[in-house]
Amino acid sequence: MIQGTGSDVGKSLLVAGLCRAFTRRGLTVRPFKPQNMSNNAAVTTDGGEIGRAQALQARACGVEPTTDMNPVLLKPQSEVGAQVVVQGKIWGNAQARAYQAMKGELLPKVLESFQRLQDEADLVVVEGAGSPAEVNLRAGDIANMGFAEAADLPVVLVADIDRGGVIATLVGSHAVIDPAEARRIAGFVINKFRGDVSLFDDGLQIITEHTAWPSLGVVPFFPAARHLPAEDAVALTGAEAAADRAIRIAVPQLGRIANFDDLDPLIAEPDVAVDFVEPGRALPGDADLVILPGSKATLADLAFLRQQGWDIDIRAHLRRGGRVLGICAGYQMLGQRIEDPEGIEGPAGAADAGLGLLEVTTRLSGEKALEEVQGRHEESGAAIRGYEMHVGVTLGAGLDRPFLDLVGRPEGAVSRDGKVAGCYLHGLFAGDAFRAAFLGSLRARATSGLAYDAMVEDTLDALAAHLETHLDLDQLYQIALARSVRETVIEQFPLPRPRKAP
Repeated sequence: MIQGTGSDVGKSLLVAGLCRAFTRRGLTVRPFKPQNMSNNAAVTTDGGEIGRAQALQARACGVEPTTDMNPVLLKPQSEVGAQVVVQGKIWGNAQARAYQAMKGELLPKVLESFQRLQDEADLVVVEGAGSPAEVNLRAGDIANMGFAEAADLPVVLVADIDRGGVIATLVGSHAVIDPAEARRIAGFVINKFRGDVSLFDDGLQIITEHTAWPSLGVVPFFPAARHLPAEDAVALTGAEAAADRAIRIAVPQLGRIANFDDLDPLIAEPDVAVDFVEPGRALPGDADLVILPGSKATLADLAFLRQQGWDIDIRAHLRRGGRVLGICAGYQMLGQRIEDPEGIEGPAGAADAGLGLLEVTTRLSGEKALEEVQGRHEESGAAIRGYEMHVGVTLGAGLDRPFLDLVGRPEGAVSRDGKVAGCYLHGLFAGDAFRAAFLGSLRARATSGLAYDAMVEDTLDALAAHLETHLDLDQLYQIALARSVRETVIEQFPLPRPRKAP
């Protein structure tokens, strides 16, 4: 199990890299995260949803994602409440305090999913959440040491040196966690190091002297990580768009922004600048396109958008000849009305007026649509594929001008002047043909030649090679095997050498 001294220390990427590295060595590998909190989610082959990071880790293993890989997913809807998804399906909504009491009944589900993955794999790489040093949350824990104890797993603790104070975070973690749980930690990894690693030799020794944990390696900063989907909206903080690129896209950073990895392929385009506009800043006047992204609290974020004055900016943008695209909740906001009578995404209510840019209305109710789909873009004929992940039904005259054709089923809407469009499909821009056609409709350009899926695969291979260089994978493999296999057996079954990626 890979745990961290805090959030955003790089656990998700390290697990993805280890999954790819061990898979390249011929092992059957599966990722697992008992509890995740993220509004970036992916649809699974068994008809559920899990955190986007676990979907990437499954890809690193060369397998399709399943709900067992992330049995508990918390999708924040407010500062103190979240939707609880258990084994891929909505379990209910819970305030933070109520969820603490709920965790005990979720542990059997978590262990059930873990056991199924264990039964089909040579190796399961488990990712913790937050930090085991959050001892105020230890009672009933299912995300870190509570799960490690229940499943009897060895732990590797990861610390991020890039944010500073790395010695204190490791030594402090040792000081506050239960001594028995401290002994479960087989060693530590320093992540995101910049510069001459040998300069930290004394630091490694100091940490070991205070904790008795051995160093398992120092991983230098991996710049290509920017090509892989980020899990948390914290990745958007301080993001700046390049000023010298031909096509400019503005994305309002909604309070409960969700599935913002939809924009990753656009960010990767060499002539496209994607500007995530933080609260308090107007949408840039020189944008070619405004994209309204997904949200986990549609009505609340529609109100937030208006509070920021972004609705006024969008209308000014259209008057200047700009274009607008809404994805999922963003599509719903572009309509004339949104109703949530059952309180699916927060307090029950309705927005008497959406932005009014598409002739559609939406009612949030019923089962959640979770489905991978394919089809074509109506305007260009380009092939598309993606996934639906939404509650509610959208109706209205705007549907007579669909944005997409999903093998005979119209999807989305386009305004009468063609300047505004919306649809429910996430992952659209990962398709190279559609992305090229859509960007070409904004501004004349030569196709960049970016093959997005190939770039992600190459980056996972590069990440695996990076970890092969800087971590002792043989030692990590032995730590995993030592959980249930005697040392004599470990010597008989050494870890295979690397091979080409699957």
